[in-house]
Amino acid sequence: MSPPVSVTIPMSMHIGAPCSALVRVGDTVSVGDVIAQPGGYVSAPIHASISGKIKAIGDFLLSNGNTVPAVTIESDGEMRLSEKILPPDVNDYESFIEAVKQSGAVGLGGAGFPTFVKLSVKDLDSIKTVVINGAECEPYITSDTRTMLDRSDDIRFGIELLEKYLGVKRIIIGIENNKRECVDEMKRINSDDPTVSVVALPASYPQGGEKVLIHNTVGVIVPEGKLPIDVGVIVLNCTTLAFIAAYIRTGIPLVEKCVTVDGSAVKEPKNVIVPIGTSIGDVFDFAGGFIEEPNKILYGGPMMGISVPSLSDPVLKNTNALIAFNKKDSVLQKTTPCIRCGSCVSHCPLHLDPRAISKAVEAESTEKLEKLKVNICMECGCCSYACPAVQPLVQRNRLAKAMLRAKQAKQAEIKKKIQDESDSTGKESESDD
Repeated sequence: MSPPVSVTIPMSMHIGAPCSALVRVGDTVSVGDVIAQPGGYVSAPIHASISGKIKAIGDFLLSNGNTVPAVTIESDGEMRLSEKILPPDVNDYESFIEAVKQSGAVGLGGAGFPTFVKLSVKDLDSIKTVVINGAECEPYITSDTRTMLDRSDDIRFGIELLEKYLGVKRIIIGIENNKRECVDEMKRINSDDPTVSVVALPASYPQGGEKVLIHNTVGVIVPEGKLPIDVGVIVLNCTTLAFIAAYIRTGIPLVEKCVTVDGSAVKEPKNVIVPIGTSIGDVFDFAGGFIEEPNKILYGGPMMGISVPSLSDPVLKNTNALIAFNKKDSVLQKTTPCIRCGSCVSHCPLHLDPRAISKAVEAESTEKLEKLKVNICMECGCCSYACPAVQPLVQRNRLAKAMLRAKQAKQAEIKKKIQDESDSTGKESESDD
């Protein structure tokens, strides 16, 4: 779509520490200029997605309830590329990681985890397999599908970068078997590379979940509390990999996203390439607007998406879809008592017991929640979707995790207080001596 009149770019569009703005109101910026620096190690720089002037810097309420600073840029209509943009000088693992860091890359499948952190490992020999995630299992979303079909050359170059700088000897591309064109295209571009295998997976939600994908492609289980690298695996979204490859070639950082625009309220469903920070209202207008008033709008898909409170909210780095539903498709049914059918248990891909977790939440029993291993829940929503009583099971799982985090924070606070008191007593004893 054409550049919007303005963009609003929040300083937190990824997992980890928010960024700090480097610009002031009135400054002139070009596409690709760094406008915010990382606020910690787990963070990623933010770049101007349009050229123009900084119109405002103020607080912005994210759809997850957090308030963060945001930079608003008023377009000059030129989409002028920054003079500072140059392809990075990459010649070894360290310079490759630095390039990924400066690109602003985060997980573009929706997770939003800073990519350079994921690729930063102490021992490269510990990486046994890289899994490229092309499963895209959420209903409606097809932005990754477009990447695999339209940007296969970038994916191929990205694979070559992984082989060269990470020394990877095994790469698996996992794609659901209902995307036959993608399977064929990935096989075509990698036909001469014995390191790469393309696996057509059953089209079964949540096939694209990181731990599910690892189990179904590599055949290993990531233990509770562990990361994929602990079992020798790194998972990269296919669009993330394509972006990294394009950045190495051009030096143009993460300033735009391919977003699926769909849902029963949308007039012309399509995939749209938009500058980051574009209001979702502008994106829907580009898709022909609404055929009827939307009752609910989501960042992401209907299973794991987050409800958006306003059409003025912006496209973020990790926005892979904007879904607008009419009233018929979005009004929640009335919740009724649990009938103990076990449907939630049989549908959980990680074999958890959502019924028992709900009871433990009601009883505020953190001990039971720990035994029930609620922290491994990926919040895929299968339990809630399958529940005939329409119980808000996945929401209770989130509350359960929050309860455990609060307990851990309190325990850490008590431990620190005891340690401080012990240190103070020790110093007093030394003074007496």
